[in-house]
Parts: sequence; C-alpha cells; structure tokens
Amino acid sequence: MTSDVIEQNAAGRGSATGADDALKIDFCGMAFATPLVLLSGCVGFGDEYTRIEGFTHASVGAVCLKGTTGSARLGNRPHRVAETPMGMLNAIGLQNPGARYVVDHILPGLDFTSTRFIANVSGSTVEEYREVTQIFDDSPIDAIEINISCPNVKEGGVAFGNDPDMSARVVEACRGATKKPIITKLSPNQTDIAHNARRCIEAGTDGFAVINTLMGMAIDAETRRTIIGNNQGGLSGPAIKPVALLKVHQVYQVAKAHNIPIIGQGGVTNAEDALEFLIAGASAVGVGTALFYDPLVCDEINRGVSAYLTRHGFNNVSELTGTLTLNG
Repeated sequence: MTSDVIEQNAAGRGSATGADDALKIDFCGMAFATPLVLLSGCVGFGDEYTRIEGFTHASVGAVCLKGTTGSARLGNRPHRVAETPMGMLNAIGLQNPGARYVVDHILPGLDFTSTRFIANVSGSTVEEYREVTQIFDDSPIDAIEINISCPNVKEGGVAFGNDPDMSARVVEACRGATKKPIITKLSPNQTDIAHNARRCIEAGTDGFAVINTLMGMAIDAETRRTIIGNNQGGLSGPAIKPVALLKVHQVYQVAKAHNIPIIGQGGVTNAEDALEFLIAGASAVGVGTALFYDPLVCDEINRGVSAYLTRHGFNNVSELTGTLTLNG
C-alpha cells in the first residue's frame, strides 16, 4: 500500500481509547490497557510502528516482537509476500539479527512503560528454543511467545507445532529456562489442536495464541511458476477468520478449566471481528495483516468494542470471553 493511502487512512482519526477502563484486562498476570495485541512479524521489533503519525501504545495491550532465533538469519529469497483474495501469503523466513543482538541493542530503545512487549522465540531444535528463551529471560521483556510452527531439523523438517509430543517438549524446555509468562502459538495445520493444547498445558504454558497462519501457495499462470520464492507461505487475513474462530473455540474448551487465557487471532479487521473472537473464548485479540493497509485500525476497534460493551451492559471486556451459545 502506498504511503499516500496510509496517510489518508490515518487522517481524521481520533485519539486512542486505551484509557477506557472497560477495555483493561489481565493476561497471564500482565495488565493490558486494551485487549488488542500487535502480532509478531507485523510491527518489526516494536520501534518501527511508533514512527506512524497518530499511533500511540495506549491503543494496544501488548506488542509481539518479530520472531527471533539463536543466530542471525537472512530469511528466504524473494518474493516473500504475495497478495491473495481476502488475504496475504508470507514466507519471510525468520529474518532477524539474533536473540543476543535484540536484547543488547534493540530492547534498550523500547519504552517498557508504554505497553507490554512480548518476545517471539523460534528455533530449529529444542535446544535452540531453550537457549533463546534463556537469553530473553535475562531481559526486561514482559513475556515470551513460543512459535512452535518452526520445522524440526532433527526430525526431517516436521513442524514442532504439528506434533503434540514435540510441542510439549518445546514448551517444557522453555518453561525450565524462564519464570516469565509463556504463550504458546498454536498451528492450525494439525489434526487435533485441542489435544495439542492439552499437552502444552501439562508442559507448563501460561497462555495460548490461536492461530498461526495456514499454509498456502500462489501460482503465476502465465509463467506456470510459484510466486513465493519459498514456494509456500503462511496465509493470513480475513480469509482465515472462520478457521481461526473454530480453533479458538476448540482450544477454549480445554483451556478454560485451567484458567489459561487465549489471544485469538486470524483475520481481525474491525470491532465485530474482535468481538467474535472474544465470544468464542479469547481473552485478548491479535491484529496483524490489517495493519499493513490501516495502521491505526486498533483505535477504531477499541471504540467499537467499547460501544458494544455499553450497549449490552457489560462492565468489562473480559465478561465477554467464552459467552458463545451453540445451536442445538
């Protein structure tokens, strides 16, 4: 999206509604000013987004930093992003400068009094997950999100998140490396997400992020070649919202008995989307792809959620979580 369109979207927006007490929540013991979370990979390492005129951290409860590995990574070859109907494919390849660099050179520049910052830990082995978690444990980061959708190089490239046993091993290893809250980011590309969630709870996770992207492909019919340099990528955006809502509902059936909160995410573009995730069982709502074409959308979502609470007589947004009534 061109800079002039972004400026037009930003024009005329009011101030953030983060000061509304009805939007404040507790997530894994952390106080969030609003239930909205900026998702990993969409706002870099947190400082990039603050350059947008009109943005304030008061509009969000937390910011998830870009996926970080033990050593620096250059990422995948281009093309890395492709637009699809009602969505976007991305295959960035975890480009990042390495966990130690992030802690030593990037975190000192963040304002930890303005919002919560959550590290996103990625790895190719269980040992790498543990090592990166240990590095972030000795930092001001507020919580750690574990991206278990990464391929396990020791198991032939099978994603950790698609195997409940491997998922639990990663969570257990990270749990032993930090006392900070752990949020496990669950993959939708598996047979039984509720079973995986149960195993992660037993391994020590404090919360969930549901869901990660779905795997997809884009093809150029004229050249008969794949558009993404990596051939396949993660699909995000409105197209995946129905899948994400179902997965949040399924995980909530397991998580609620253990008081494990969920960040519901996948295709959120407006207040109605956010409300649907809350009703399905989420305690917080992640916003990602929408930020690429409307970087101030969180203000609009907050206003819409706040108006809904007033209209329906709710005192706090947390009262909405899990209020879904099924037919039959």
